[in-house]
Amino acid sequence: MSEPKAHNSMIKLGLEMGPLLLFFLANSQPHLFKPLLAPWLPAGLFEGEKAGIFTATILLMIGVLVTLVISQRLTGRWPIMPLVTAIAVLFFGALTLAFQNDVFIKMKPTIVNLIFGAALLGGLYFGKLLLPLALDSVMHLTAQGWRILTLRWGLFFFALAGLNELVWRTQTTDVWAKFKVFGIVPLTMVFALAQVPLILRYETKPEAGSRPAPSPDDAT
Repeated sequence: MSEPKAHNSMIKLGLEMGPLLLFFLANSQPHLFKPLLAPWLPAGLFEGEKAGIFTATILLMIGVLVTLVISQRLTGRWPIMPLVTAIAVLFFGALTLAFQNDVFIKMKPTIVNLIFGAALLGGLYFGKLLLPLALDSVMHLTAQGWRILTLRWGLFFFALAGLNELVWRTQTTDVWAKFKVFGIVPLTMVFALAQVPLILRYETKPEAGSRPAPSPDDAT
């Protein structure tokens, strides 16, 4: 891996992990953020046993907006997956706060992963490979490689959706919050690393002057 590519990967990881770590901290220690947020929000959000998840939801909404803007500034474009995720966080976060019901924010990972999985597998069914765009990829793979990788990621997103449903419906809010940060992220990283042999097997060398990432039509 080249140094610029590794540097960009670390920045991307930091932008993704920042809001999640803030979410975890706010859920476990909501009193740290109450002086900052209380003047702007209903007092009821910071009282009772759900004060942590409501505070964490607010911080997550702020965090994804900030990181999305930073990412756009750094790359000059709106990255697809973070953009979809940010819209979902704002939508389900707003419902959580408006109805003071944490079920909405807990369902957010399920809905987002179902959307990603359905988009990838649906595109694959209709002969459109969306994974290069979804992953903002700079990889160059053969059409067969993209098809296999798309199938694997699509199924993985569905598996994450099912796993999130299982955890939030059977465990406490604190356990779910830990799973969201220290479960989903490591699982995704392990899955991504497990695809390296496939990527190496189907990798192609880009021609001089070619685009850095193939579009879905390029791979069909």
